[in-house]
Amino acid sequence: MADGVDISVDFAGLKLSNPVFTVSGTCGYADELSDFMDVNCLGGFITKSITLKPRKGNAPPRIVETDSGMLNAIGWANIGLDKFIEEKLPVIRKMSPAVFVNIAGETIADYVAVVERLVAESGIAGFELNISCPNVEHGGVSFGTDPAQVTEITKAVKEASGDKVLMVKLAPAVTDISVMARAAIDAGADALSLINTFTAMVVDIETRKPVLANRTGGLSGPAIKPIAVYLVNKVYNEVTKDNNIPILGMGGIRTASDAIEFILAGASAIGIGTANFVEPDCSVKIIEGIKKYCVSHNVSNINELIGSLI
Repeated sequence: MADGVDISVDFAGLKLSNPVFTVSGTCGYADELSDFMDVNCLGGFITKSITLKPRKGNAPPRIVETDSGMLNAIGWANIGLDKFIEEKLPVIRKMSPAVFVNIAGETIADYVAVVERLVAESGIAGFELNISCPNVEHGGVSFGTDPAQVTEITKAVKEASGDKVLMVKLAPAVTDISVMARAAIDAGADALSLINTFTAMVVDIETRKPVLANRTGGLSGPAIKPIAVYLVNKVYNEVTKDNNIPILGMGGIRTASDAIEFILAGASAIGIGTANFVEPDCSVKIIEGIKKYCVSHNVSNINELIGSLI
């Protein structure tokens, strides 16, 4: 609390000092951003995707800048579960934010196996179920575009997650995101994160080939923010408000103003992604900016703002 303003939030039973997370794939596995900022000032932190076995990911080039954003086709490149437990968990246990492990896999059994290995580990507040990544051939978004599959995988992972919070990350490019949100909640999700990236392409007009070796990648950054705000508000109004399920809103957030938009639209917390690559300490500035907004608008508790869009 500062200047009489309380910006702490309850996120699925977790008491967070503030509503600001860094999102998966943009901030490493643990304290990689510590050279640029105090990671302990964050409300929450989400690791890079972790799979049962190490993955090299997609062939390069796998990142390209676009107007007001970027495309990535990393393909879940990661060190694998064993190395994560051995090298990264000891660091995570010393961190103050609520740490969520983003879990990924090609089969439901893969997801469950990762959770079963991690569920008893201290330092982990919860899991983010990645069923919306568009850059892998098997798994990922293939689970997130059919409500029956959303139900099946969420139920299986929830049964394995014990007392830890299960947050389901939703894909934006579906017929009705509220249907997917309802399926996840009915299957036991404690929270939702949205949105993930949009499948997109950049073409090199000299070679007449896609710039990315994977041909397509996930579009993120400021270009998708208005869509993300709309989808957060839609899910909040149609699904989560009456179910008391928190939303972690993300998609192009760079400033405190962006963050407040998501909170007004219905997000209980917000995630910083692409902006971390441009300004690694932007999360600190956003936290301070949220406080200043509350002070200037006579808001004593940030929870007054959640879903207060008129």
